[in-house]
Amino acid sequence: MSGALHDLGVAGLARALAGKQVSSVEVTQHLLGRIAAQPALGAFLQVDADGATAAAQAADARRAAGDAEPLLGVPIAHKDIFVTQSLPTTAGSKMLAGYQSPFDATVVARLASAGAISLGKLNCDEFAMGSGNENSAFGAAHNPWDVARVPGGSSGGSAAAVAARLLPAATGTDTGGSIRQPASFTGTTGIKPTYGVCSRYGMIAFASSLDQAGPIARSAEDCALLLSAMSGFDERDATSAQRPPQDFHAQMLSAREGASAAKPLAGLRIGLPKEFFPAGLASDVDAAVRRALAELEALGATLVDVSLPRTELSIPVYYIIAPAEASSNLSRFDGVKFGHRAAQYADLLDMYKKSRAEGFGPEVKRRIMIGTYVLSHGYYDAYYLQAQKLRRMIADDFQACFTQCDLIAGPVAPSVAWKIGEQGNDPLQAYLADIFTLPASLAGLPGMSVPAGFGAHGMPVGLQLIGNYFAEGQLLHAAHALQQATDWHQQAPAGI
Repeated sequence: MSGALHDLGVAGLARALAGKQVSSVEVTQHLLGRIAAQPALGAFLQVDADGATAAAQAADARRAAGDAEPLLGVPIAHKDIFVTQSLPTTAGSKMLAGYQSPFDATVVARLASAGAISLGKLNCDEFAMGSGNENSAFGAAHNPWDVARVPGGSSGGSAAAVAARLLPAATGTDTGGSIRQPASFTGTTGIKPTYGVCSRYGMIAFASSLDQAGPIARSAEDCALLLSAMSGFDERDATSAQRPPQDFHAQMLSAREGASAAKPLAGLRIGLPKEFFPAGLASDVDAAVRRALAELEALGATLVDVSLPRTELSIPVYYIIAPAEASSNLSRFDGVKFGHRAAQYADLLDMYKKSRAEGFGPEVKRRIMIGTYVLSHGYYDAYYLQAQKLRRMIADDFQACFTQCDLIAGPVAPSVAWKIGEQGNDPLQAYLADIFTLPASLAGLPGMSVPAGFGAHGMPVGLQLIGNYFAEGQLLHAAHALQQATDWHQQAPAGI
């Protein structure tokens, strides 16, 4: 069976482990071998072979003693934005090269407690700032469907590793689309839960009012299993939602009232915002998304035309609020207590300047400067305060839509993955690629990307589904129904 181990997702692997068809040690060794054979993909920044093997042995012992946790012995890996005791945490930046955390992030600790095996740390855009994973200080990650193209960002390493069958699932973070867009570009499934569902404790902050953790995996079922383990209230995070633990897997499987096996989505109203299907949307993406929508209709869903009139304003709003928060959050990286410190400097101020100039990459510097500008005296009211008002209005637009529908659907990105370096001289073009993911982030709503077939150059296309607050179970149920009727999520890149 070992030859097919990497073809198993989280749910399939959990069943194989529970049925004693394979051991966690066997799975772990198999995947470590695959990771070692594909270093050019750039998905991993750190691999913990010894730690993973020891954890797999412990998981096998727990299972032999009768432990039946679904994730027990399942290998995963973490985006290098989550701090870990066992491995350095860099956030993809020279500023934190070699940094070793004294504690584990809550998400990391909870998945470890559930028995998941961490294989290492995954590449990402520096401090999670980017849409292509080209901003990592340690080199770009590559898309397994075409290694000349980006895997999306900022969770590009996570999406690339899952798509390349290096592991069945990985953690990611989503500030403005950084789980959904990489999932779309790589043919994987990813969910950003409602803001506050997953603890941000130990997650290196980019924009605190937007950052949210979530899983990237093969399927909605896999995502549901991971999200159940990694979510929940955390008193160490002031923004953590005070809700009882959720079994998202059970919610995903629960049938809608009045639905049948043939029409599992009967009664579900899916809103199609006209702003999500503009004239500039690539025709191949439009065609793939509409095919997926037709499948949802065939499963019993009703498509409803709705409007999110302030969609285009989400870009200026996001690129004021997020850089403003980044400017504040990243001020802690000054070369004093931790992080990069310049080798030579004249005085304390000179050390600050040189350490930050050397440690931060160009995109991070760009966003810090934008954020500092909009927060400065004389511009706070004109930019930051206005952006916050518009953010409230964008959230209100969603609530108006949810009086007409249960879920909202559309594309994740305006195009398939672009070539590495193609947008290097035009950061604004990369910002515009977030047009469909930013609104839900600004509103704090849950959203996910579900594979919807393929577009130009044989590259994957994702269908975005957005739910109301704490509607993760409903999102996962719709995505699971779609995946039970289609095989787009099971497709793998050539040679994998």
